Amino acid sequence: MTWSIIVRDPARNLFGIAVATRFFAVGALVPHASPVGAVATQALVNPTYGPRGLRLLAEGVAPEMAVATLVGLDSGRETRQLHLMDRDGRSARWTGRDCIDWCGHRAAPDVSLAGNMLAGPEVLDATLETWLARADLPLVPRLLAAMRSGEAVGGDKRGKQSAAILVQGAEPFPRLSIRVDDHAEPLDELERLYRVAKERFLPFSAAFPKSERDPGLFDRARIEAMVAEAAGEVEL
Repeated sequence: MTWSIIVRDPARNLFGIAVATRFFAVGALVPHASPVGAVATQALVNPTYGPRGLRLLAEGVAPEMAVATLVGLDSGRETRQLHLMDRDGRSARWTGRDCIDWCGHRAAPDVSLAGNMLAGPEVLDATLETWLARADLPLVPRLLAAMRSGEAVGGDKRGKQSAAILVQGAEPFPRLSIRVDDHAEPLDELERLYRVAKERFLPFSAAFPKSERDPGLFDRARIEAMVAEAAGEVEL
């Protein structure tokens, strides 16, 4: 199941992951991120790859070695698909030989893609082409545009059900995590949720504490004024 894209925005120190599939609640298990990197674990999913992969990246393990370590310890490795990226934009991938066709992966600077059970290689090719071509867009709209291009050429060959976007910055929590667990048009619903997030959540989140030593903003009047001024205008 699934195709996903991991990207890094070095100018804003952000990671982004977008994923879509014909399976329930893909956002619950596939995308993982922290300030040190991002991981997508899919096919016959091994959810432990996410937290373990991030720990390896936090320890400074190179992406290729992190992937080799994860799959090397897994007797089900040939049914798994995995890709990850570190804080420098270096990435590595694994597609086991028993993943269901079409399956494979792609990469370019600061971007990694992987997919299985797809209509064909054109799904990843179209997703990557649009990502590279739409540098004029903010991160989340650019991810959505890329995923829509992959869907337009077939996407998951079984159809559509769920999708998710995860954006991670330097903070110990996501900048944005939106999921569509079960929907006839998950990318449409994901785009709607992003519009809703822009109305209040994204401007409100500027008040959050960013670390243990940062209390953030907790004056409610100032927060409400900030939200009113920026509502609908903040982009990720």
